[in-house]
Amino acid sequence: MSRAGGDGTAALERAGAETVRRAVELDLASRFQESLVCYQEGIDLLLQVVKATKDEGKKHHYRQKISEYMTRAEDIKKHVEKEKQDGKYHKQIKIEDNATGFSYEKLFQEYLTEIVSEVWVEDPYVRSVYQLYNFLRFCEMLVKGPCKVKTIHLLTSYDEGSGRTQQINGLEEIQQSLRNYGVTLNFEFSSSIHDREIRFNNGWMIKIGRGLDYFKKPKVRML
Repeated sequence: MSRAGGDGTAALERAGAETVRRAVELDLASRFQESLVCYQEGIDLLLQVVKATKDEGKKHHYRQKISEYMTRAEDIKKHVEKEKQDGKYHKQIKIEDNATGFSYEKLFQEYLTEIVSEVWVEDPYVRSVYQLYNFLRFCEMLVKGPCKVKTIHLLTSYDEGSGRTQQINGLEEIQQSLRNYGVTLNFEFSSSIHDREIRFNNGWMIKIGRGLDYFKKPKVRML
């Protein structure tokens, strides 16, 4: 029984040490947001070690290290918050071809705080059926999220071919669907829009190279 407990503590030590090592690497690389997450996870693991071990020397050692890591994590948190307030915080995510795990929830949830009530989307390519479906998925995420979104503004461009009627009908259907949840969708069209960005009224602005259309186009026709 004690051997199993010792093995478990050793595993926690290894995991904690590895996580903190990664936190320090990210910290030195100025990847502060990722570093903060690793520090927090590492601290939690080491706290479990302190709780589980009966070695007083080890307890003392890890308490000291935890205190150091907590101080650094708090400094990073203050630094990140200041950069956010100053509008200097920048985070870049590169999505490789055929990559998975980059749902709208995964990318946007950390910015959708409870105070978010209004969202602006600028994307020239909300036209075809699958692009309209992507926009619908984005709106559904807003409705289901922790925020209390009441208004969504979409600025896009007209479909240049015969699909203009389908585009407008699709947006009107989304508009009606959102209305059932107490959310207002305003959409406008511009022939000069090129940039793709999403803004939340908590101050966050997100630039997306391909807009909401970063999912691969389905190979079969959508119903």
